[in-house]
Amino acid sequence: MTSHTSAHGDASPGIAPGRRAGRGPAAMLLLLLAALTAVSAVPVWLRSTGASALEGAVPVDVTGTQAAPGVVAAAVVLLAAMGATGLVGRAGRWVVVAVVALAGAIVLASTVGALTDSAGIAETAAAELTGVSALAAPVRPTLWPWAALVVGAADLGGAALLAVMSRAWPSPTRRHSAPGAADPVAARVEPDDDQAAWDSLTRGDDPT
Repeated sequence: MTSHTSAHGDASPGIAPGRRAGRGPAAMLLLLLAALTAVSAVPVWLRSTGASALEGAVPVDVTGTQAAPGVVAAAVVLLAAMGATGLVGRAGRWVVVAVVALAGAIVLASTVGALTDSAGIAETAAAELTGVSALAAPVRPTLWPWAALVVGAADLGGAALLAVMSRAWPSPTRRHSAPGAADPVAARVEPDDDQAAWDSLTRGDDPT
């Protein structure tokens, strides 16, 4: 009897320990992907040289946050998906999977766009530094845009892995809603019982 009570006392109602623990690895996976995605956008992605009448040649360094702001937005989306892992059930998990896949697609599209229009992005950065958009040297991408492509592919892979990991997630429990549904009924029944008791007393009957 003691071991039986202990076993039930340790488990949360409506969620088996194994299934509850299955959300932890999923959340850690999304946290890791969000961190990698954000970190890949921080360093310099593009290098060039601008021309200034006062200073001559001016180095133009464009970070990933400037060249591909969508990468940072994707990191925020992944963090939101991580928070949702503790709230959704079997049906809602597909929404989380779709959001993670969308984040990966955003990273890839933003990075490809930055590499494709690297000259235009560098010219805009040069104009902000020197007031002249003309570049004095070709644009040289660093390794970080390519690293971001790898991270974007990892985000897509994370969405597929999350779809597999979330198969054991339980449906949302109704333990919070059931009492609320029963209380109005009880509230309606109790006044009826009291009224019936008073009616019995006025008739001279003993309701007990």
